[in-house]
Amino acid sequence: MKRYLTIALVSLFTWTQTVTADDTHELSIAVGDWPPYFDQQAPDQGVVARLLRDVFAEEGFEVSYHFLPWKRAYYEAAQGKHDATAVWMHAPDREQDFRFSDPVLKERFVIFHLKDQPIQWSSVEDLSDLRLGGSIGYSYGQAFDEAVENGELDIEWVSSTLLNFRRLLFDRIDAFPEEISVGHHILRREMTESEAAMVTFHPQPLLENESFLMFPKTRPDTKQLMARFNERLQAFRDSGQYDRYFESFSVSRAQSRQATNPD
Repeated sequence: MKRYLTIALVSLFTWTQTVTADDTHELSIAVGDWPPYFDQQAPDQGVVARLLRDVFAEEGFEVSYHFLPWKRAYYEAAQGKHDATAVWMHAPDREQDFRFSDPVLKERFVIFHLKDQPIQWSSVEDLSDLRLGGSIGYSYGQAFDEAVENGELDIEWVSSTLLNFRRLLFDRIDAFPEEISVGHHILRREMTESEAAMVTFHPQPLLENESFLMFPKTRPDTKQLMARFNERLQAFRDSGQYDRYFESFSVSRAQSRQATNPD
């Protein structure tokens, strides 16, 4: 009798261990370094990294971020090496590889340039006489991307926003597009005060859009995982918890915008 009881207890212990192990889910998300949203140097890895981590935690997942060049993040995720990649604007060609979550972030792209070299533009065609910079793996919206593809814009691609700012200061380019908060963050963190004071941006937005978490179609659990994420993200919005991630960030963004572009 004791022998059977021992066997039963061992079996129960083993089953409990299995259930516990199965309840601990780890997610791999491929991201590009894009401070302040995804920041490899920050303890929390960026404001959007923290948001996604907390949303998934409510669903019982532990997120591990893999910082990669943007193109590599895309292709590794498309091949199913990661559970998702973040964050990306919608583009029709990306639907071949991914399913798009509900919107995660609102972005506003502007054209940065030197204060003593003002630019005027109202359409993408007006940028054709400028030496432009761009970040590898970025999309700047359909109109801009098509103009690049058609050879209508003179653009040189580099690996980071910081390099574009450096090239701007050394007169290698005339201007470059960047998300406004990302640009200000790089100016504050990487540039001296005198360097940052030389830079401004054109007030007309190049692109205002929403960005998304992309789930690869190659993984069999993508639909279920995305549904759980969307439902929990909506709960964060409904409770007001989503907005709290960006409250102090929005204040600092407004202050940096005023300081960089006082007119």
